Amino acid sequence: MGADGDAARVLRHAAAMRRFSRRGFLAGAGSASVLAADMIFTRRVQAERRVHKILTVPDETAGKYFPHASWFLFPGYKTSWEEAQWILNALRGALNKRGQLAAVGYSNVGLDIDEIVIAVVEHARAHQLTTLYFYGHSFGGMVATQVAARLRELHGIEVALILLDSSPCTKYDVLDQSWFEGVVLLYESGFRFPTVLRGGYELGERVLHKDERSWGQVLDQTLEQLSPIAPSTVLIQSESAYIYHFDATRFAGKLGGTRMAFIGNPRDRTVDYAAARDSWSLIFKDNMVSNSLRTDGARPAHASPGWNPFVYRPIIEGLEDELFPLPSGGGRKTAF
Repeated sequence: MGADGDAARVLRHAAAMRRFSRRGFLAGAGSASVLAADMIFTRRVQAERRVHKILTVPDETAGKYFPHASWFLFPGYKTSWEEAQWILNALRGALNKRGQLAAVGYSNVGLDIDEIVIAVVEHARAHQLTTLYFYGHSFGGMVATQVAARLRELHGIEVALILLDSSPCTKYDVLDQSWFEGVVLLYESGFRFPTVLRGGYELGERVLHKDERSWGQVLDQTLEQLSPIAPSTVLIQSESAYIYHFDATRFAGKLGGTRMAFIGNPRDRTVDYAAARDSWSLIFKDNMVSNSLRTDGARPAHASPGWNPFVYRPIIEGLEDELFPLPSGGGRKTAF
């Protein structure tokens, strides 16, 4: 009996080991497959986003009635390709009343104005566009202004409108520069934030600039920035350096007949609303046609068209009707 009992125990252990090994193998194989798929996806995303690219949001109405006109959205700080398209979709009902919908997808290798200009020109030529409207989302207003000046100087293309949404005009319009300056100092010293430090970097920045976010939103947005589709840390560092060194006076008098309009919110806790509005208006006094429109009621208060389309759409539609009236309204659509 003793020998038979020992043999039975050995057989039971062997069977259990086989079951465990099979479960362990399947679990390990499943985990490895998920990891491999994530690595492949990440590599594909990173490879695709090494260049600046024009992203389009197809719209049947805009394509039918405005085949030669398009809006170009210049995304704000840390705004990814997907977020730019999300903003376009949120504002679709207003923007498509004058043009098709496109956004600039910034390269994860770093911000490069010359490459952005080339991307816009190639897109305009490929789609036979004759009228361009620029939407500058937060810091994207700085980029939009420089790109418009370059387009006119180098390619003879004059942008019809630059809409500045809570855009700082100088680094001094950014209310809290403590973390901002540190990022620029490290970037210009040659330091690049590695991926393993990304979570701490993003969380720290959001805590310092908590503004109107809840702690839950801080955590959610930090995790979003860890996604493979989020902007790279190098892009974010280059954006910081761009804001830090931006000098709007370099482009004063170089926009020709381009019209400019500033919209914002006095409750903005990221950008000094009054200072930014006054600076843009003073430097581009020959181009500024509107600076009194406010996005009151938007939350968060800073450049949030994606979250508050019902606040933004009437403002945009009002500007379009005032500045670019349609023939049916008794006016003539402006084109360059």
